[in-house]
Amino acid sequence: MKEMRPDVGMWRLYKMGGITPAVTSMFNPRNAQQMAFIRQLLKDQRKHSLLDTSVHNLPLVVFDLETTGFTSSGGDEILSFGAVSMTGAEIEGKSYYSLVNPNRGIPEHIEKLTGITAAEADQAPDLIVVLREFFEFVGTRVLLAHGSAHDKAFLNAALWKTSKTSLTHRVIDSMMVAKWLIPGNREYSLDALLKKYDIPVLRRHHALDDAKMTAVLWQKLLGEIREMDVDTLGDLYNLLSKT
Repeated sequence: MKEMRPDVGMWRLYKMGGITPAVTSMFNPRNAQQMAFIRQLLKDQRKHSLLDTSVHNLPLVVFDLETTGFTSSGGDEILSFGAVSMTGAEIEGKSYYSLVNPNRGIPEHIEKLTGITAAEADQAPDLIVVLREFFEFVGTRVLLAHGSAHDKAFLNAALWKTSKTSLTHRVIDSMMVAKWLIPGNREYSLDALLKKYDIPVLRRHHALDDAKMTAVLWQKLLGEIREMDVDTLGDLYNLLSKT
C-alpha cells in the first residue's frame, strides 16, 4: 500500500505557523493536550467570581512578563514568565519561572535590559508549554500585575495564538491601586513605588524578581487599604472604576 503523506501545501503552512491550533494538534498531539488543558481551565475560571472575597484573604498570583518589545499585536513575543502566590498579604513562598522560546530574534537592547540572551531563549520551551505550566500554577486565583495592561495584552495575544481563547481571570493592577491610594504622588512606576515604600530592589526586568517585588508592594498597599472603607474585591473594583 502506498504510504499516505500530508498535503505538501498544508505541511508548509503548518511549519510556517499559519494554521489554527486545532489543525496543528493533528501534527502534535502534545500541543493538543496543552491546548485542551488551557481552554478547559479558562472555561472553568468563569465560575469563580471572587468578587465577594475580602481582599485581605484573597488568593492571588502576582506575575510579570518580560517581552521582546511593547507591541503584542505587532510581532513582539513573551520571553519569560515569573509568578508568586499570595493569600491576602501573605507571600506563600511558592513561585513559578520559565523562559519562553519566542521563535524570533531578540533586540540587543532587550537582551541588555532583561539579561536573556538569544542562545538561552532558543533552548527554552515553546509558548504553549509555558502557558499551560503558568495557568496550572495560577489555578483559579486572581492575577495581579503592576501596569497590568501590558501583561494582559501579551497574555491574551498568547492565548489566542496558541489556543484560540482569552483570559478569564480577574486582574488587579497595583499601579491603579497606588494611584487611588496616593493621588498626589509624582510617579507610579514600580521603581518609584519601591523607593517610596523602602522595598529592597532585586534584579529589575527579571520576571520572577519583579513579581516578588510587586508582591511586597502589594503587602504595603494592602496595609493602607485596610484603613479605607474597602473589604471585598468588588469594593476595590468599584472604587478603581471611579479613579
